[in-house]
Amino acid sequence: MPKVKVVKLIEDVNLPSYQTKGSAAMDVEAAESKVIAPGSVEVVSTGLKFELPEGYELQIRPRSGIAFKHGVSVLNSPGTLDEDYRGELKIILINHGTKDFVINKGDRIAQILLKKYEKIEWEHVTSLNDSERGSGGFGSTGK
Repeated sequence: MPKVKVVKLIEDVNLPSYQTKGSAAMDVEAAESKVIAPGSVEVVSTGLKFELPEGYELQIRPRSGIAFKHGVSVLNSPGTLDEDYRGELKIILINHGTKDFVINKGDRIAQILLKKYEKIEWEHVTSLNDSERGSGGFGSTGK
């Protein structure tokens, strides 16, 4: 299991946590209170900084309950916290709903998932192998 170093910028913030034994992602909490008006975007502090192992990223994802019940989502979903970033994790939330969305300090506002990644090495070629799909794009595979 990879170890992730974490710094609490605010002493009483909780570390992200799994909500069930089978959860893939951890819920992360707000370190501040805010109101997000309908159609608005807000950046919400978590009060946490991370140091990830080499070859890993933290993906930031919406919480399905907030999205379904309130129309609030992570704007750049999934967001990425890179292994070399050492600043505070902040969550960009957008309110697609019709009412103000109130966030209280300690509310679970997003999920984070540690993911291993590989770097790409480009190979410049003049043509690609054929495939069954070919260059068929949007809607080409049917409904």
